[in-house]
Amino acid sequence: MELWNATLGSDFLLMGILNDSGSPELLCATIAALYMLALTSNSLLILVITVDARLHVPMYLLLGQLSLMDLLFTSVVTPKALVDFLRGDNSISFEGCALQMFLALTLGGAEDLLLAFMAYDRYVAICHPLNYMVLMRPSVCWFMVATSWVLASLSALVHTLYTMHYPFCRARKISHLLCEIPPLLKLACTDTSGYVFLVYVTGVTFLLLPLSAIVTSYTLILFTVLHMPSTEGRQKALVTCSSHLTVVGMFYGAATFMYVLPSSLHNPRQDNIISVFYTIVTPALNPLIYSLRNKEVMGALRRVLGKYIL
Repeated sequence: MELWNATLGSDFLLMGILNDSGSPELLCATIAALYMLALTSNSLLILVITVDARLHVPMYLLLGQLSLMDLLFTSVVTPKALVDFLRGDNSISFEGCALQMFLALTLGGAEDLLLAFMAYDRYVAICHPLNYMVLMRPSVCWFMVATSWVLASLSALVHTLYTMHYPFCRARKISHLLCEIPPLLKLACTDTSGYVFLVYVTGVTFLLLPLSAIVTSYTLILFTVLHMPSTEGRQKALVTCSSHLTVVGMFYGAATFMYVLPSSLHNPRQDNIISVFYTIVTPALNPLIYSLRNKEVMGALRRVLGKYIL
């Protein structure tokens, strides 16, 4: 097959879920509604956490960063997918594909690490409450945030450069919603088995190690909560932790399916559904999961909206 790479006019075609749907118009409207929900809810949560001084504590600093990552992550993918469908043009340039891959890997990796740091925050708050403001002082929180962004961006840069250096064949249709490593490697005209294994190792490192830390944190939290004398204290701790565990389950479940399961268990339709879940559905639901069951956030939301409306 004729080879091509980053030459003039050498675009990819993103054959996302909208092109493989029985009711593309209905699905397009649903995705647009979810994107607007993600845009509104995450922006509102960031505004409330920034404006309300009562939420200037470590837990909400990390939650604000999670909302920022969700907002950027879904904005990297969703607007282009919708515009492409409406225009009837699914092309993306070589450089655009590389940029989208880098941003998606950075934001996904940063969120992956941040969720582990959020679990540690809950562990310190519940198991070591007297030392909470020392162990989670502002410098530590910002170090966690910076670590998430820096490690994720470095990993994303390496993987993007290495993935895009392969020669690609004229069969330039990517059977996926966005430019990601697994579907793109299927277009390579050379042996990629060694790199596929490296991607697998990176996926295990970035997903399973933080997930192990989360499981350990919540195991220790559970033992502490069960020995709390106050029923109200136990209920408050469980509500807060259950929100975080719900977000963890949605994010890690989808990401593990995409990057850890063997390629033999993948097919384009399943991968497209999973990609919609973690790039569109999860960012729309995360702020609702955290805010609707959190009295402090809801109280701050009422105060901020009341102030601006009045």
